[in-house]
This record gives sequence, C-alpha cells and structure tokens, in this order.
Amino acid sequence: MRNFTIGRVWGIPIRVNVSLLVFLPILAFLIGSGEQIAVYAGFIEAIAPVTIDPADLAGQRWTVGILAALGLFASVGIHELGHSWAASRYDIHTESITLWILGGLAALSEMPKEWNREFWIAIAGPITSVLVGAACLGVLAVSTITEPVFVFVVGWLAVTNIVLAVFNLLPAFPMDGGRILRAVLARFLPYAKATRVAARIGTIFAVLFAVVGVLAFSPILLLLAFFIYGAATSESRMVVLGELLDGLTVGDLVTAVEPVGDDTTLDALFPRLLDSRRTDLPVVDAQGDLLGVITASAMREVEFADYETTTVGDLAVRDLPRLDAETSAFDALVELGRNDVALVERDNGVVGVVSRADFAATLDLQRGTLPM
Repeated sequence: MRNFTIGRVWGIPIRVNVSLLVFLPILAFLIGSGEQIAVYAGFIEAIAPVTIDPADLAGQRWTVGILAALGLFASVGIHELGHSWAASRYDIHTESITLWILGGLAALSEMPKEWNREFWIAIAGPITSVLVGAACLGVLAVSTITEPVFVFVVGWLAVTNIVLAVFNLLPAFPMDGGRILRAVLARFLPYAKATRVAARIGTIFAVLFAVVGVLAFSPILLLLAFFIYGAATSESRMVVLGELLDGLTVGDLVTAVEPVGDDTTLDALFPRLLDSRRTDLPVVDAQGDLLGVITASAMREVEFADYETTTVGDLAVRDLPRLDAETSAFDALVELGRNDVALVERDNGVVGVVSRADFAATLDLQRGTLPM
C-alpha cells in the first residue's frame, strides 16, 4: 500500500501508510466513546496525581479522540526514532520510518549480527516509550492547566506509552522483545540458530494473538498475529540463507558450460541440456558474443513439431539482470528477484550465467556440510 512522506527528523523520512489514514478516524471514535473515556480515566487517575470526571468531556469526545489518536502515533514515531538513534551510535543508517495500522517500522540499512548491538538497538524503543510516558506524568505533576481535555490526553499518552513499552517487550519476534531475545540467545548460540529459536517463539505468540483476537473479536490482534507469523518465518528463512551463503560470491556459483550458437535448432539443443544437466544455457552469436540465455521453460512454449525449424536465437532471453562476480552470493540471490537466471560479469565481460538451480544446489551442499 502507498506511503506518504510527511516530514524528516534527523534526515530520516517519516512516512504514513494509507492504512493509518483509514484507521485514525476509527481509533479516534473508539477512544472518544463515553465508555472508553471512563475506563481510561480510571487508569490515568491510578498513576497520575489528577482527578478526571468523564462528564466534563461529554461534549468534547471527538476532540479527545482525535488528539489522543494523533498523540499515540506521534509516540510510536518517537519510539522508532529511539531505535534509529541507537542504530546511529553504531553507524547504521535508518532509511525511513513508516507509521501504519499496527504501529511503526524503522527501516535500517542493515541489521547487526553482533548480539550487543542488536540488544541496544532493540531495547532503545521501549526505553524511549517509558521516557515519553514519564515525561507526560511529569507534565501533569507540574502543570497548572486544568482543562479536562488537556489533562485527559496527556494522562492517556502517559498510560499508552508505558503500555506500548511493556507490550513491545513481549518476546514475539520480530517485535522488540523478540529481537532482544535473539540478541541474548546469539551471545551463546550461532546467529542462525538463535534466530530460529526466537522465530519459533514468535510464531507461538502469533497463534496466541490469533486465538485471543478471534475470542475477543479484535481485528487488530488478528492482523498483528498474521504480521508476526509472516515476518518471523520470513526473517528466519533469510537469516538461514545468509548463513549458508556466507563467504561465497556469485562468481563461486557460476558453472562453466559451453555456450550454444544462436543458429542451433531446438531438436539439437535438447540433448545438450540433458548432457549438461541444466535447464539453461548461454547463447552466443557467430562472433562468439553472448546474446542471452535459452531456458527449458522457453522451449516448452514451442510445439515439438516445430523443434527442427525453431532456433535458439528465436527464444533466447536477452534482457537479463547482470551481477558482478564479486557480489556476495546472498546479495545476488536478493538481486535476482523474480528472475530465474542472470548474467555474471567480471572486468566488464560476461563470464557465465547463474540460475536459481545453482543457488539451490549450493544451499543443499552447504546444509550438508555446515553445522546449523
């Protein structure tokens, strides 16, 4: 879904997802409803030196709801800035902060594998929320403003920031608590194994959130459950891939195969594919210049009766990604995207092709030789 940039803090773009724009009026309505104001007033009075009469807010419910909803997501933004500030201490850049229906996401340029760095970056968010909550309590303690809307909204932000900090400390990877858990585990375990353990715990929390969401008819908890489950399994998979491909470049994966001429017919190409045990081969012209790649999937688009008259040049895929041979294998796999094959270059010349099958074969080999 589309994001809108609303400003910059420390040079970091602050973006608002369209889902939040849809959700904010609903949140404002929920906060400003009479029953909710009475409930929140009780919590505020329990932790702050104030007394709130919900009746005083009866005619200003929308004002209360809108200010509280905006204040909540401003607090979420400050929470994410806490992560960004901690990351900057380790020279890690924050590319953007996005506020959306489930909170905020700080997109870091990299996620450190050093346990202590991840620990402090992860815990910086909850610490920031506690400080914001404490600041709101301090404002209520020293302020002489008695306007009911002001007292309620500031008290509400004190409560929600503390709740936000506690909730984020749940070990539901990839929430802050889950990243803190992985950081602690990574002090004693290999990083990939620590990630798998944290991700498993995260999926357990996702199931619990889903069950509670169904029983309590809470769509937000259900969305959160799906997000945690998907993000935990995805990050676990990516970390394991990174570990398996660590130290390898895309040049290490290139298999030396003899290219085929662009005038080769498909019936002559078929046994070449069988002999090479590949589903793709590089294609060259009469001068030996690389034109592209012929794949088995492209051959399947042609009727078998036309194999004698169709040439490789007719079907060669020419617009392919190009990867430098010194690119790390993991980065190359990411850059490959949805493509099945890419050209590999060294010193401005193409040295071969690499395919998903090459990555799969390498991963199978690494799984059998590396302790995970």
